[in-house]
Amino acid sequence: MKQIYTKTGDNGTTSLRDCVRVAKDDPRINANGQIDQLNAHLGIVRSMLKDDETNAQLIHAVQRELMVVMSHIATPEGGVNPRELHTADLSQHLEDAIDRADYKGGFVVPGGGSTLAAFIHLARTQARTVERTLWTLNRKYPLEESILVMMNRLSDYLFVLANEKE
Repeated sequence: MKQIYTKTGDNGTTSLRDCVRVAKDDPRINANGQIDQLNAHLGIVRSMLKDDETNAQLIHAVQRELMVVMSHIATPEGGVNPRELHTADLSQHLEDAIDRADYKGGFVVPGGGSTLAAFIHLARTQARTVERTLWTLNRKYPLEESILVMMNRLSDYLFVLANEKE
């Protein structure tokens, strides 16, 4: 079995791409941790959407793109990331899904309907946390604008999806 630990982080540092060492509380590491948590929440939601192929596929596309976003965040200043962002296209897919949704209007109290809707709301709140974290990060380490737009659309999409699944 391949060894998973390297012990290189035992001193409070971790690596960005290209082996650049930074503190574990570097804002880029924090942002990627928040995105990782969102991705896990989306995984739960996707696992519960077995009967909803369209939304399950869209969420899976979002999950894959979040991994690309994380790699861009972990690219040191002046570095080049070979992974192409598809955040602008994905934002359009999210907008299309929002426009197709049967949005009933108003706010809901999570947990009052289905378990699936409650998990979608959990993912939505984490998406908002990621969005705020990325705006903070953007002040110090400018991000591609389409990443910020996609995160905003994602939380809107999750809101209408939860509303639909109540």
